[in-house]
Amino acid sequence: QVQLVESGGGLVQPGGSLRLSCAASGSIFSMYAMGWYRQAPGKQRELVAAIFTGDSTTYAESVKGRFTISRDNAQNKVYLQMNSLKPEDTAVYYCNFKNRAAVNYWGQGTQVTVSS
Repeated sequence: QVQLVESGGGLVQPGGSLRLSCAASGSIFSMYAMGWYRQAPGKQRELVAAIFTGDSTTYAESVKGRFTISRDNAQNKVYLQMNSLKPEDTAVYYCNFKNRAAVNYWGQGTQVTVSS
């Protein structure tokens, strides 16, 4: 089992920045990838960014150049730095942990609202 606790969401104006954090605990030795997904009202949950055990990363096209995913192995944390935020980035953001058996674990979600 893996437990994920997110923090860092909130309300920000367009063009602003936020940093999301996700702390992982439990069977983290089984990690294949960690990442961030988001779900806006009436839309499907979508991948925002992921980081793999070799530290390679992948991003949704809509956030490339604006968002950066990183991790701190010593603290078992993953971060999502979000810059140049747009209203269309408004969503609930979920931390995801995928183990080598392709089992997914999810955080409780944190709301990000981009509005003036």
